[in-house]
Amino acid sequence: MKKIAILSFVIITMTAIFTGCSIDSHQEPGKIYMPDMAYSRAYETYAMTEEQKAELLKQGIHFSNSPVPGTIKRDELLPFLILKDQLGDSTGYEAERLYLVNCAICHGSKLDGNGPLYKGGDGPFPAAPAQFVGKAQYENMPEGQMFYSATYGKNKMGSYASQLNTKQRWMVIAYIKSKQGAGKGAAAPAAAAPAAGADSTAAKKATASK
Repeated sequence: MKKIAILSFVIITMTAIFTGCSIDSHQEPGKIYMPDMAYSRAYETYAMTEEQKAELLKQGIHFSNSPVPGTIKRDELLPFLILKDQLGDSTGYEAERLYLVNCAICHGSKLDGNGPLYKGGDGPFPAAPAQFVGKAQYENMPEGQMFYSATYGKNKMGSYASQLNTKQRWMVIAYIKSKQGAGKGAAAPAAAAPAAGADSTAAKKATASK
């Protein structure tokens, strides 16, 4: 009797297994909640055509290979909504303001190395900051060397890598170089003035000789 019961149990179990694994039931597994997650479509990014999208739409599959509106790709800068400063204005966060906020306290707003912390030696900071304008050592200094100093610090000046990102450091250096270039440009007409005077004197002599 015990053997008959065990045999009956085995037969019922095997029947249930074969019934559950039959071909017909496997071909119709029922409804899937999220088919796109269950079955990979493996489409190459941005490679699908509009016709292929239309074919999928006929099957009830809403597929888009375009980025979601408003998203920003990795390493892309966020949109900067503040307009660029007008000429003579420094209310925005442009290169001049970057310099005034981060550098002028030591190097001076006129780049003369005489900021509020130094004040001609009477300020709380005893070491004289670099004089960017009017001193050949810094006017002839390469931009890369300036960037290195701003990134890692130099002498008494600490690193500004945590305050200014890479782009902002280059902006500050470009601003310094523009001021140095403006100084050289202003000096050029002054140097040419004697030559103009000499020409005028020569003209007067020529008139007198006539």
